[in-house]
Amino acid sequence: MAAGSSVLDDARRAVARASNGLAAEGLLIGTAGNVSVRAGEHVAVTATGVVLGTAGPSDVTVVDLDGAVVDGDLAPTSELELHLGIYRRYGAGAVVHTHSPQATAVSLVLDELPCVHYQQLALGGSIRVAPFAVFGSAELAASTLAALEGKSAALLANHGAIVHGPTLEAAMDHALLLEWACGLYVRAATLGVPRVLDDGQQEAVVTAAVQRGYGRPRPLEDR
Repeated sequence: MAAGSSVLDDARRAVARASNGLAAEGLLIGTAGNVSVRAGEHVAVTATGVVLGTAGPSDVTVVDLDGAVVDGDLAPTSELELHLGIYRRYGAGAVVHTHSPQATAVSLVLDELPCVHYQQLALGGSIRVAPFAVFGSAELAASTLAALEGKSAALLANHGAIVHGPTLEAAMDHALLLEWACGLYVRAATLGVPRVLDDGQQEAVVTAAVQRGYGRPRPLEDR
């Protein structure tokens, strides 16, 4: 067991709970997808081939930032290098990769998901689609890292989606938001060409959100 084993045990439990929760939401299906969280100089990540909806702590493997296994009996996900690349390049606290249906559907058609709703700004606005590459490959990791530049989400062509966040809870929220935005686009596209928020409109939303403290509880003004 690695140093700070209680912290790593907590991380393994958290990853298992997150996997169960995302599966319950329909974002992780069977063994498809993976979840990880950083704990200091280690990463707790779902093992390859585990059923994510019923995964427990023993289905989560702990590696160091070079990918060497330091705890666990199962091989880590085949997308380990992608997860580690995101931690190294973007300083993420957690990563979620899904094959969720709406995000995957968009990845089959578009080269970029445009910003059609201001809530997408929490992900960086428009979402790039990384070109197709075989799962677990260095090519997929490289193209996905490039697609994530300035964003907290990307789509993987004919594959799925990936998000990161400062915490596991934030990464889960981002995964749910991305799936919602993709579903919104898919439904709108059945009616016509979805309107896209231009740069000025996006900037106005950001300004208003900052001024109003949008998205955070606040007490009533003096009455």
